[in-house]
Amino acid sequence: MGKVYQGIDGRLRAFVEAQPVFFVATAPSGDGGHVNVSPKGLAGTFVVVDEHTVAYLDLTASGAETIAHVRQNGRITLMFCSFDRTPNVVRLHGRGRVVSCYDDDFAEWATRFDPNPHARAVIVVEVERISDSCGYALPLMSLDAERDLLTPNMDRRGPAGVVAYRRKKNATSLDGLTAFDDDPDPVRAE
Repeated sequence: MGKVYQGIDGRLRAFVEAQPVFFVATAPSGDGGHVNVSPKGLAGTFVVVDEHTVAYLDLTASGAETIAHVRQNGRITLMFCSFDRTPNVVRLHGRGRVVSCYDDDFAEWATRFDPNPHARAVIVVEVERISDSCGYALPLMSLDAERDLLTPNMDRRGPAGVVAYRRKKNATSLDGLTAFDDDPDPVRAE
């Protein structure tokens, strides 16, 4: 039977920090628009800050739905599932904020994670509701290895190529909301 918790205590903290993958759900305000669920999982990119705050390093990737939705309305849910012999699902419902790589406090937030030159932001979540459920219907699966594709893909693009990629793929959401449009305009030759 599911339970609601007052905070992310030692046992819950150990559980969420041990999961190799988690899912982030957001949606735009109103009746229209697309609900988004994004898988996350690169080691060293998630941290429990305190009993009511978590954060993850948001890497440059093919979309920026979470950033768009969080900037619009702040609503966010993180879900952690156990795929090992002890079933469990933990959901963290809260209000998120985006700390862009161009924000003054980004460097301070980034020290909490393994370094990654392609981070575009840190997503900070003030957790308002913490719950778990059985997870009895989840399959048993094991982690073979981390995928080493995203960071090398961005490395090959170089710094200017990463910015160009973000301008092309991350500036707006599927629904036309402003997403990651933080990169400064390129210097124009006169």
